[in-house]
Formats: sequence, C-alpha cells, structure tokens
Amino acid sequence: MSHTHPTDHATGHAAEPPGAADPRRWPVLALLCVAQFMLILDVTVVNVALPDMAAELGLGREALTWVVTSYTLCFGGLMLLGGRLADLLGAHRTVLAGLAVFTAASLVTGLATGAPMLLTGRVFQGLGAALLSPAALSVVTTSFHGTERNKALGVWAALGGTGSAAGVLVGGALTDGPGWPWVFYVNVPIGVIALAVLPSLLPRRTPQPTRLDLPGALLVTAGTGSLIYGLVKAGDAGWGSATALLPLLGAFVLYAAFAAVERASRVPLMDLRMLTRRPVVAGAFLMLGATALLIGFFFLGSVYLQHVRGFSALKTGLFFLPVAAVTGIGAHLGSRLVGRIGSRVTAVGGMALAAAAMVPLAWLSADGSVYARLLPGMVVASLGVGAVFVTATTTALALVAPEEAGLASGVVNTFHEVGGSVGVAVLSTVAASGIEAGAVTGFRDAFVLAAIVAAASALVSLVLVPHSKPHSTGGPHVH
Repeated sequence: MSHTHPTDHATGHAAEPPGAADPRRWPVLALLCVAQFMLILDVTVVNVALPDMAAELGLGREALTWVVTSYTLCFGGLMLLGGRLADLLGAHRTVLAGLAVFTAASLVTGLATGAPMLLTGRVFQGLGAALLSPAALSVVTTSFHGTERNKALGVWAALGGTGSAAGVLVGGALTDGPGWPWVFYVNVPIGVIALAVLPSLLPRRTPQPTRLDLPGALLVTAGTGSLIYGLVKAGDAGWGSATALLPLLGAFVLYAAFAAVERASRVPLMDLRMLTRRPVVAGAFLMLGATALLIGFFFLGSVYLQHVRGFSALKTGLFFLPVAAVTGIGAHLGSRLVGRIGSRVTAVGGMALAAAAMVPLAWLSADGSVYARLLPGMVVASLGVGAVFVTATTTALALVAPEEAGLASGVVNTFHEVGGSVGVAVLSTVAASGIEAGAVTGFRDAFVLAAIVAAASALVSLVLVPHSKPHSTGGPHVH
C-alpha cells in the first residue's frame, strides 16, 4: 500500500499526504491487536489441554505433537501467500477473510469428536491465521508514521511473547472449567465482534489484482510439512531411520523446487532477493530462534508439570502467569534497548540470558521444587526471549518500503510460526521418553538442547544482526 496517491479510489476521497495521521489508526490497532492476540494465543492455548484431549479422543504422542504443529505449520507455510494477498488484493479484504476462516475453524475444532476432525480444524485455523496476520501487520506498518510507528510495532511485537505465555494460563483455566473445547470456542464471540466492527474502520486502498503463485505456496507449505513430519517421526523411529530421513530429504528437495519456481515465476510469491537483505535475514533468524525456544519450552513445561509432577490444568496455567508477565516486560525493554544500544547488542544479550537461564534445568528432578528451579529458569529465559521478539520485528522492517510491508511481514511471521513448529517437533522428539513414560531424563535432555540453541543463536547474532539503531523519520516507513 502506498500513501502517495492523490486520490483513494476505494472511497473517492483525497488520500492523506505521507505525514498525515489517520484518526482511525488507534482503534484499528487495538482491534487488530486483539485479533493477532487470538492467533498467537492459539499456538500455546492447547498445550495445557493436551492431556484431557488425549484421554477423551485417544491421542498418542505423535497426534499430540500434531495438534500444536498442524496449526503453526499452516500458519507459517501459507504466511507468504497471505502477505502477497495483502499487498496485491488489499489488506482490508485479506484481514476480514482470514478472520472469518479462523473464527469458523475455531468452532469446528471445538466440536471435534476425534483426531481427524480436530486436526482438520487446526489446519483451517492456521489457514485463517496465515491470511489475517501479515495483512494486519501491513495495515499497522502503513497506518503509523514517525515515532508512533515504533510504538505501534513495539505493541505488536510484544503480543508474540505475551500471547504465547498467556495461552498456557487461559488454556488451564478453560480446561479445568468448562472443558478443553472452550480453548477453541472462546475465539468465536471475539471473532464475530471484530468482524462486525472492523469493516467500518479498516483503511481501504486500491487493490492491484494479479496472478498468484499457488505452486510456490504449495511447495513451501509441503516442504515445511515434510520437515516437521520427519522431526516428529524421529522421536519414535530414531534419527537414522528411513521414516525420519526420507521426509527430511524431501523437505530439502521441496525447498529447492520452491526456490527454482520463485526465480522462474513472473509474479513470484516471494522475491528471493529480499533474503539477500541483511536486516530481513537477521530479523527472520531471530524470530525463528526466539519462537522455537519460547513455544518449545512452554510445550515441555506443560507436559512435564502434568505428566511428571501431577499438576492440574489450572495449576499448570497459573504456574505460567509470571512467565507471561515477564515476557511482556522483556518485549517492552527490548523496544527501548533497540533504540538506545542497537539491535545487535539487544539480540545477543537476550539470547545469552535465555541460554544461561536454561542451564540449571539440566538438573531437573522428579521430586524437587518446581518453584525453585523450573519457574526461575523459565521466567529469566522469557525476559531475554521477549526482548528478542521486538528486536526481530524492528530489525526486519526498518528499511522496508510501505508497498512491501505485507511481504516483509509475511517473511518474518513465516519464521515465527515455522519456529514454533520446529521447536515443538524437535524438543518433543528429544523428550519422547518423558512424554510417553513420564521419565524426567527426557525433559532434562530437551532443556539442555534449548540452552545450546540459545547460546548458538547469541553467537550467530554477533555476526548477522546489524549494529545500527533503527530510528524513525516523518515518512511512512522506518529507516
């Protein structure tokens, strides 16, 4: 979308000059943040409900893993398509379509009577989220100018951490209360209200319809699905088994085919040259690592507390309340630190803090106090990861023009959801013995891996993340 047209053809009124402020921008931001919060919430809201789902629907470890990853897989795999639709067909239309699909799918998922219906609902929730999220972020990035844009992006980025953490609390309260289907039903009234109010508030711009790269969308989604499938199967059959190696090899082939299709396409789903831009690559890398860690250890913590320590769903949710609060604090601090000390120092510091916090969990026990070891570790790690979420978003979008906002946000959010899928799949595989038999050793190994990943990410950030301090101009994008 651009603010340089003399006339807004969708309304017939004169378009605002680049420096003008849309009076609807704050109500729109509030509503879109509520919608985005639902999408992020649904990544982790199911974690605490998994034991109840497993008991009622007869789900094993592999099925439980797919309850989480099928949503994030479609959310991430189709994110680029959602971003392109937002740029080419109009962000307002894409927001409303995504919200409608997500709301309907939430109803279907809550009504599930078995694994096929449950997973189908989760897939369509992911599809709706993939349409809604990049389109909504595109509206946010093009509705705010100057210093207000940094504030709006800071609020948006904070949702990534606080929504994930709050999902465990909300899931526990609903599961122990009206029952696990309500972790999905709760989205329905919120979605209906948003669908009733948003059409009159969303800014409209002239759409630019063109051909969509459906082969590219199918290839990148299939590649991600094959990757996650291979990672999940490794937990049952071993890393050297054909059932794990063949899907992983298939993922490599599918990603290579996606790159070839994008280079040859006249209207590619993704301009691969965007991945040559250091800020975008750095932001995508940080988002991948931060989400893999956060969603992964929420999954581990939820299963450990219920399977090994006998916590109820509500008690497990309450356990994560300080984690949710500290993640939001970390995001707030990150938005300030990026402007003061730069993206690189903030990213390295956040990842290093997360790594240090995970180390004590290598000595996790089956009978020690979870409030003396597990809780402090997760709280401190969430503080660091929360700061990394904001750093990832502001770094990636710092030099993106308004007309590319949907695509760039699609790239960043793709790595957000892919990170969640990969994190849960890998850590679930490492902790397989703990999830299946309640053995604490599997959970220890998984937390050790999380610490190693965080430390390695800190080292990579030293080289990859720009040292610059993103700052705003009076124009529609941040330099």
